[in-house]
Amino acid sequence: IIVNTCGFIESARAEAIDSFFDLYGSNPEAKIIFSGCMAQRYADELSAELTEASAIFGNRDLSKLPEVVGRVFSGERVVSTPEYPASGFEDVYKRSRLLSFDGSAYVKISEGCNHRCSYCAIPIIRGPLRSKPMAIILEEVTSLIARGVKEINLIGQDLASWGRDLKEADAHFMALLKRIVEVEGDFVIRLLYIHPDTFPMELLEFIRNHPKILPYFDIPFQHAKESILRSMGRRGTKASHLALIQKIREALPEAVIRSTILLGYPGEDEDSFAEVMDFLIQAQLDWVGSFVYSLEEGTKAAELTNERAHRKLASKARRFQQELEALQLSITQARLKTFVGRKIDVLIEEHVEGEELYIGRTYAQAPEVDGLTVVLARDLVPGTVVRCGITRVNGIDFEAIPLHGGYDGSH
Repeated sequence: IIVNTCGFIESARAEAIDSFFDLYGSNPEAKIIFSGCMAQRYADELSAELTEASAIFGNRDLSKLPEVVGRVFSGERVVSTPEYPASGFEDVYKRSRLLSFDGSAYVKISEGCNHRCSYCAIPIIRGPLRSKPMAIILEEVTSLIARGVKEINLIGQDLASWGRDLKEADAHFMALLKRIVEVEGDFVIRLLYIHPDTFPMELLEFIRNHPKILPYFDIPFQHAKESILRSMGRRGTKASHLALIQKIREALPEAVIRSTILLGYPGEDEDSFAEVMDFLIQAQLDWVGSFVYSLEEGTKAAELTNERAHRKLASKARRFQQELEALQLSITQARLKTFVGRKIDVLIEEHVEGEELYIGRTYAQAPEVDGLTVVLARDLVPGTVVRCGITRVNGIDFEAIPLHGGYDGSH
């Protein structure tokens, strides 16, 4: 059994440990490998304290996993945190099976991050920015399209920073996008995570002229209070965030915008939270994920508070979070209702067993984080695209009926 972990925030680490012991309790004779980011970051501590684990295996070179499994079954207890492979990236797309739903795949264009947000442990866990070479990305995209993938989700800690560590003259994000849209095939591109401080304004016109790129933006604004943003190590302001949102919607009226908000950061108070709520009311974002600040050792923000003060502020932040989520739910539902009556492409992902129902997603719904589209139909094929009419909103999901199939450039 392999337990793949996140080491980014305290709650994720606690969940990983709980999951490990749940599995160990129900499978006491099993070989359990504790892997992933948490294993990479805390290998020595876990090796000493998690004695029930058959192996501790880091996250930087998954190609070594079969070797680790073999050593475990030969009776060895393994602690392995290999560094990144010589190329810096693994050929995930060459594997016989993708872990995503049919028709969709992730393409990681970079690893690590050069932003130095004071609360964030990603540079500690993942290291500095390392951009995947353009030729490898294009080979990966081409291979996935040949396998029938209809949706390419570009991912990285900040897509717009791609290429800044490379020496090639055309190593910048817009040049990469221009090459990707030239790949032949019937597919679309979703951009997941662009830092607001590096957002390339020329992207808006490019998307307007290239329907292969979905008008979906994942931009982590994190907060609205300027003093908090500065302490976080971020350059934006409430006004600049609102201006960016306005520019996106003026250029692309059908645009969908997702963001994240971090609550409970050291120094946050009632006034700071009120600023966030006012920002959300003005911004009318389509989707928002909220998180309570996690005090992470090794980060600058950890020096701004102590454990006692952090616990007190975190308790208040959870109350703030309930208020924020109630507000944002009403905004999200209002935004979703504007889709009712529209004809829109739906990527079919799975069939609901025993029902004439299929689950899919529109361009307005990123995989795993947003709502879904329930299609009332029979004999659809997961991994294909079906033109549908949106009939109603149910919670944060769409209900739809099929019209005809295939992308036609209007999402």
